[in-house]
Amino acid sequence: MPYLFQRRSGANRIVLSRGGVLNWLIDTCKELSAINPAFKDLHFTPHDLRRLFATDLANSGLPIHIGAALLGHLNLETFRGYVAVFDEDVVMHYQAHLENRRRTRPADEYREPTAEEWDGFQEHFDKRKVELGGCARPYGTACQHEHACIRCPMLNINPKMLPRLAEIEADLVERRARATQESWLGEIEGIDLTLLFLRQKRSETERLARLAPAEPVLITLAPPPRAG
Repeated sequence: MPYLFQRRSGANRIVLSRGGVLNWLIDTCKELSAINPAFKDLHFTPHDLRRLFATDLANSGLPIHIGAALLGHLNLETFRGYVAVFDEDVVMHYQAHLENRRRTRPADEYREPTAEEWDGFQEHFDKRKVELGGCARPYGTACQHEHACIRCPMLNINPKMLPRLAEIEADLVERRARATQESWLGEIEGIDLTLLFLRQKRSETERLARLAPAEPVLITLAPPPRAG
């Protein structure tokens, strides 16, 4: 049979049920927790493995349209939504990119910024402050999403603004109920998309908040040192 998970039942082969695979995953986590405490109380679903597979494909450099075809997605954005890219990974790869760039570029291309350049650099970061947190768009670029921050992948939610996020969600749910009552189908589609992004951002913010240090770390921007 053309299925990855199947078993023999008498003389025939049958597809494993979703519940059967789920029970296997639960039992596996229990066994692993005896060796690695990190698996204690973890719960995986078959769909989680599909997401991990999609993430691994993307992180390995596979073109997104090929990954979408492998997973049977007709819309590339569906595949993109499966990919779990965490802020730590973005920072790590960006720092590795900078390190490699500095090794390959001529040393005389690096210089101390002028006072005007440094003021413009700091002003850019001031302009990235928004109600819910901060915008992570690259230096020197303007907002490309018409300030639709909830949907924008560049928005980093400040954990202190999670209550405000809950207020926005409640307002969207109320608007959706009105749109459903009035049969505003286009409005419903737009609200559902916004709710999807909002809940993804809230989940990621809550995850990062749990990883944050107990004491805040203050970072002061200073001009970069002259390259040696």
